[in-house]
Amino acid sequence: MTTTAQNLISASILRLRMKSPFFATLAMFAKFSPTQEIFTAATDGKDIFYNEDFIRSLPTKQIDGLLLHEVLHAALLHIPRRGTREPELWNIAADIVINGMIAQESNFELPAGGLRDSALENFTVEEVYEILQKRPRLQFTDLDLLNQAPSDVPGGSTTVVLSASAKAELESHWRNALQQARVIAQSSKAGKIPLGIQRELDRLTSPQLDWRSYLWRYLTQTPNDFRDFDRRFIGQGLYLETLSGESVKVYVAIDTSGSIDNQILRIFLSEVRGILDAYPHLKCDLYYADAAAYGPYELESDSKFPPPEGGGGTSFVPFFQAIKADQQEQLSSLCIYLTDGYGDFPAPSPAAPTLWVVIAGGLESAEFPFGEVVRIDCFADT
Repeated sequence: MTTTAQNLISASILRLRMKSPFFATLAMFAKFSPTQEIFTAATDGKDIFYNEDFIRSLPTKQIDGLLLHEVLHAALLHIPRRGTREPELWNIAADIVINGMIAQESNFELPAGGLRDSALENFTVEEVYEILQKRPRLQFTDLDLLNQAPSDVPGGSTTVVLSASAKAELESHWRNALQQARVIAQSSKAGKIPLGIQRELDRLTSPQLDWRSYLWRYLTQTPNDFRDFDRRFIGQGLYLETLSGESVKVYVAIDTSGSIDNQILRIFLSEVRGILDAYPHLKCDLYYADAAAYGPYELESDSKFPPPEGGGGTSFVPFFQAIKADQQEQLSSLCIYLTDGYGDFPAPSPAAPTLWVVIAGGLESAEFPFGEVVRIDCFADT
């Protein structure tokens, strides 16, 4: 019985190779294991689990669609991206997005009962989740994003919470898979990256912080105004009128000391791109900084980044000294420093509003003598 189901899985992966080199490459990064603890198929974020009886009950196209559904959940990091969100609603949102992708592929078919919502499936999972929170709860029991591997498979886990190390390992595994799948798809005449997947890939390499929200908080003329605003309205441009008559200045420093490797530097630059794209009238002065400050480089939304400079020790003092005179002339301004937090701080603390963007594992937030601290992950990017 097991051999028959395994043969069906193997045949499906072979068909994936003919239908889509991109999807086939992703499938090669997953382990497929039978289990009786689930009714259909599911994933713990890395491996795919399937019910043998259910697999054998499906026609060929639906086997392919079902397995692709689970592979895409894993590859697009739907479990680590969930964070602290409510698991069932997040699963529903992820299913809607994934099923919309698969429905656009003519060579695949979803089993009966798959969630579809054509009005939502072109959004990101995070956006769908926010929309569903305002709707009556769907009654859906076939959840396929697991907190742990089933206990009847080898190595089945009893861990319910995804630890930081497990999350980092999972992200590294699938980002590597996505990178290889991209290369293979681009080099193959039959290969292409489906539009739905490309949207998700763009999301995975986009800034981690909601810069429109952060900039709104700091740049509005009356600080109390932002306390009760609805973040969702920002994306619709409903708060731009307050700032439309102003010239907004942001001073950005990127830590380029010896403790910042190329991977972290790329993540920092991605966040700067998010800053530049946040508001059309924003003006940005960029500095690279180690024990000295290099700049300023005046940037706009379509500017190319200048080559990084630095590599020495870390002092935050030169940056704040460099901008002090210019900042006094600005009506609305903000300092943003992307760093691991380990360095010498100016004394006394500058009066400038400051947002510290600190990598996970950096200096503890309580150790910063001034400003607000937010954290970003430093996982491998694609």
